[in-house]
Amino acid sequence: MQADRQPKVFINTFAHYYEQLVAGETGMIPESDIQPVSTLPDVETFPAKQALLGKKWLRRTAVIKLNGGLGTSMGLERAKSLLPVKENYTFLDIIARQSMKANVPLVLMNSFATEQDSLRALQSYNDLNRRTVPLSFVQHREPKIAQLDFSPVTWPKNPSLEWCPPGHGDIYTALITRGTLVALTSQGYEYIFVSNADNLGAVLDFAILGYMVENKIPFLVEVADRTEMDSKGGHLAQRPDGQLVLRESAQCPAEDKAAFQDVTRHKYFNTNNLWIHLPTLRQLMAGRGSKLGLPMICNSKTVDPRDPHSTPVYQLETAMGSAIAVFQDSQAVRVPRTRFAPVKKTDDLLAVRSDSYMLTPAFHVEPSHDRRFKNILVELDPKYFKFVNDLDERFPFGPPSLVNAHSFVVKGDFRFGRDVVCKGDVCLINESGTRQFVPDNMVLEGKVRF
Repeated sequence: MQADRQPKVFINTFAHYYEQLVAGETGMIPESDIQPVSTLPDVETFPAKQALLGKKWLRRTAVIKLNGGLGTSMGLERAKSLLPVKENYTFLDIIARQSMKANVPLVLMNSFATEQDSLRALQSYNDLNRRTVPLSFVQHREPKIAQLDFSPVTWPKNPSLEWCPPGHGDIYTALITRGTLVALTSQGYEYIFVSNADNLGAVLDFAILGYMVENKIPFLVEVADRTEMDSKGGHLAQRPDGQLVLRESAQCPAEDKAAFQDVTRHKYFNTNNLWIHLPTLRQLMAGRGSKLGLPMICNSKTVDPRDPHSTPVYQLETAMGSAIAVFQDSQAVRVPRTRFAPVKKTDDLLAVRSDSYMLTPAFHVEPSHDRRFKNILVELDPKYFKFVNDLDERFPFGPPSLVNAHSFVVKGDFRFGRDVVCKGDVCLINESGTRQFVPDNMVLEGKVRF
């Protein structure tokens, strides 16, 4: 890591977690150590005065987007945020224009794999590049650890695969080592809103900012109601002393999986939208030697994620939301699910690209006002639609109209013509073994076999 020119603070942080791994610590949070959270403040009940207060504090607020992902699950080999998502705008285009419309600084936390492409894509946004706050900082990288002997893994076929990012919990260390925290606070910024670049629902909310300012909250996590489809993801809990904590699936012992997945017991999940008071963070990091001591997450993987037979490794990570357990007087607030709209699969991408979503003048991606149903389910056959190039090939004229659709399920191989319209619940089934063509202007309703 020294040869890789990683900062000493980060090397010490990695050593802290490596020692835990070698000592046999797993980072597990058993059910017996936590309690469910029953009620929380609800942003949908906040009074109008808090939004007004939040607007006043915008000039002291910055936005950080986590932009380290490559989108490999959708067949991408560069920054996922460079993917066109709505009206030919990429995620980054939308994020940049949101920032300029709100007149708040935008800062990207990039990975070593996304930094150059992302900055190149933003060169045309002169207003962003003229600001004195740095437009980006790069998170660190660490060696993957061979499970056999706890040594740094070697992989001559592709040495770049010997390294991995340390999870988004690295944001706190990287803010220090890259000088971004000092740059923000020295220019008078007191609050940051942090979220994933692929979460189109994560926009600045004046009411949440006002609530944070009014109540002098140092650290706040947005959570939403868990449903059965969220049962395998992390959840909010509390220690017996009332301190809030987040538990991820990798931190749950096998014997506690049933309780972990009980959405009536653990009712809230972390949206990964965070609000942080910067002076408190700076003070906390200084008092802890720039190490927050977040809970370790030990992920078991293979050195080449595309080759299940490659060397088994451990990747030592931390989650940024777990800092809720470190900040005294931290809080969580319940937000509507519209603030959690990540694009993780081509199913999500097709829905967002369709007319069931709209782009507002503030460059917010929201459900269309003309949408007939509150929610829409899109399920595309992963054998034929898993990767973006597969999606674009099979929808060469763009998505079908989904504004009047409740669900759109595709089973089998199809290619879609122009101006296809879906109404209600649509299920297309092709069991012929050859690709079928959905003709121009076709109206689809119910179950249709080709």
